[in-house]
Amino acid sequence: MSLDQFLQEADRAARQGQFAVAARHYESVLKIAPQHSHAHNFFGQVAFQRQALDEARQHFERASKGQPAFALAHANLGRVLKQQGFWRDALKSLDAAIKLEPNAYAVHFERAEIYEFLGEPRNAALSYNQALMTMPDSLNRLSEMQPRLQHARNMVMADRRELAAFMLARVNPLKAGHSARSTRRMDETLAITLGQTRYYPSRPLMFHITRLPSIPFFDREDFDWAPALEAATPLVLAELHTLLNHDASGFEPYVQTGEAESPGQFAALDRNLDWGAYFLWKHGKKIEAHCERCPNTIAALEQVPQISIRDRAPAVMFSALKPKTHIPPHNGATNARLTCHLPLIIPPGCEFRVGAEVREWRLGELFMFDDTIEHEAFNRGDQLRVVLIFDVWHPHLTQLEREIVQATQVAMMDHYGTDAPLGEL
Repeated sequence: MSLDQFLQEADRAARQGQFAVAARHYESVLKIAPQHSHAHNFFGQVAFQRQALDEARQHFERASKGQPAFALAHANLGRVLKQQGFWRDALKSLDAAIKLEPNAYAVHFERAEIYEFLGEPRNAALSYNQALMTMPDSLNRLSEMQPRLQHARNMVMADRRELAAFMLARVNPLKAGHSARSTRRMDETLAITLGQTRYYPSRPLMFHITRLPSIPFFDREDFDWAPALEAATPLVLAELHTLLNHDASGFEPYVQTGEAESPGQFAALDRNLDWGAYFLWKHGKKIEAHCERCPNTIAALEQVPQISIRDRAPAVMFSALKPKTHIPPHNGATNARLTCHLPLIIPPGCEFRVGAEVREWRLGELFMFDDTIEHEAFNRGDQLRVVLIFDVWHPHLTQLEREIVQATQVAMMDHYGTDAPLGEL
């Protein structure tokens, strides 16, 4: 038999629990290749099970120096050295195993436990964090693993708290005298680094423009058209009240899935008015009767750089969210745009989350946000919440890029048909 055949037979026998047969085949392997790492690792494991530590160590040392390079051999050598009390040497062997197999979560756990025993909580926390990051979800859910996992999390969080205090002692003097707006990006970066929040990237469902930053909320002060629109809030609000009192039938369910579609996370809102919309523009078409009832709203929007694409945009609506209603987390179709909210009726208990940032609407203060970042809305109160929603071009797009977006969307519709499931721009 060839070397490969002996190895295959040895592996098959070992997997079937026929260890005596496996041993004979591995002895044949060593006659052909005296430094073969898999064979020495096998004999090392057999000796380790008998607690013949010196013998096991000799085999694992040869396995870790032999060929092919074998992460398990280094890990097993580390386990023997740990049991023999050679803690630093054990760490070196475990480090070598991780270099060959970075996702070996069990080895990360073992490193962490050694560092913890040695009284090095920071190194222990770093290793525990790697273990938690690389551990398969299936094992994360096992009840017998929960005490060990919780201990690891506690170690990581304790270290993060110490790191935060240490880091902020150096950072806060640099921030002194600067506005929260000027430090927002670094504040969020540090919060993610310290595990205090998570990163929510832009994830467009349909049309992803590359090299645009993932910014949850944009600053209204940066849009020259915003002050005039906000100043028109009383006029827009008056028209909204007229609609609610005299044309409430113009509101329709915002979620209306087709017969062949699944509403997914929007099942609770599908075809009901818990989330209702009174459209002024829909799929790029002006709803004349509705716009005639809202002349001041239409006039206020004339200076806004809304997207215009045949059969797709603009889209303008009064969005009404009934009490005790939740719009579940979701992502929009494209980052070519920003979605804007002009808050009009905002009772207590209403919040809006984009990424990790949660804000409360304030009457007449615009929200501009990237809706391709996961977002959701809550009305926990006892009254109706209404905002005016419209879209504008992403401010980082050039005029040429905007024209290309328009051309590509029209081309897609012409190619597939206007009714094709291309999503909403």
